[in-house]
Amino acid sequence: MKVNIFDFDGTIYDGDSSIDFFKFCLKKNKKCFIIIPNLLLNYFLYFIKIKTKTQVKEVFFSFLKYFSKPEKLIKEFWNLHDYKIKKFYLNRKHDKDIIISASPEFLISHIAKKLKVKDLIASDVEINTGKFLSSNCKGEEKVTRLKNKYNNIIIVATYTDSYSDKPLIDLSEKAYFVKKNKIICIK
Repeated sequence: MKVNIFDFDGTIYDGDSSIDFFKFCLKKNKKCFIIIPNLLLNYFLYFIKIKTKTQVKEVFFSFLKYFSKPEKLIKEFWNLHDYKIKKFYLNRKHDKDIIISASPEFLISHIAKKLKVKDLIASDVEINTGKFLSSNCKGEEKVTRLKNKYNNIIIVATYTDSYSDKPLIDLSEKAYFVKKNKIICIK
């Protein structure tokens, strides 16, 4: 099976959907501000290599505990933010596209369905607590999850905004670096 692989944040989506979702939620419930001091501390601990990126992301997504129906918020968020899907993607999207992202599946599954992609592979995060249920879907983990889900897959092209996707790039026939709406062939 031939597919194109797309990273999500910064590639298809103009920005970081998790940060935009957090800002959106801050406006809905001021209790979300409570996590900011702990988040800043954890970012510092990550910077000095005491905490992992996954641990920091769990602290970040802990704001979800302040909402009884996060699924409803996510739909509302995408109704207001789907305009941030980049034009280049809308012009070339295909039903054989696979989005592979480090963002939580619960956050981007709604927009992935709307875009009618073949599949979404993303970080498995518990929607009510922000706890990661498996490894953060980044770097080599993206390849592991793709291979666990599909046999005999041929990656025609990978589109990304980050060199952390090098493991996917190495498996691709072609690769493109996306910066805003500019697409640069890197392989």
